[in-house]
Amino acid sequence: MESRERVAAARVGCLGTVDADGNAHLVPVCFVLDGDVVYSAVDDKPKRTPHLARLANVRIHPVATVLVDHYDEDWSALWWVRVRGLARVVDAGEEHERAVALLRDKYPQYAAHRLEGPVLAVVVDEWRSWSAVPRD
Repeated sequence: MESRERVAAARVGCLGTVDADGNAHLVPVCFVLDGDVVYSAVDDKPKRTPHLARLANVRIHPVATVLVDHYDEDWSALWWVRVRGLARVVDAGEEHERAVALLRDKYPQYAAHRLEGPVLAVVVDEWRSWSAVPRD
């Protein structure tokens, strides 16, 4: 499926969660696709607080959306893929270790970063896509 390949190859996506008041919360993330699970890590890059809204949101509303897209001045090359699913925070254990290893494999930059914080896992149950030139 081309949508899966596009998501797997994407370097950055936009993670959408829902806060306690029902408001959308969007943040760019590095991520990896493992089967039907999207993982993103809380790394040690500077943040305003270690208590990230995306984690609190998932604990309240365990759903998330990840959007990846490609823009080009040639509009016939435009596409996007949106995945939705149940989300959870993974603080430690085998799944955490696997997600961190996969993220390190995808992003060489993570070699210089600690990835000891939580990992966000989104179990994808819905795939939607659009392409200026339909291919799926």
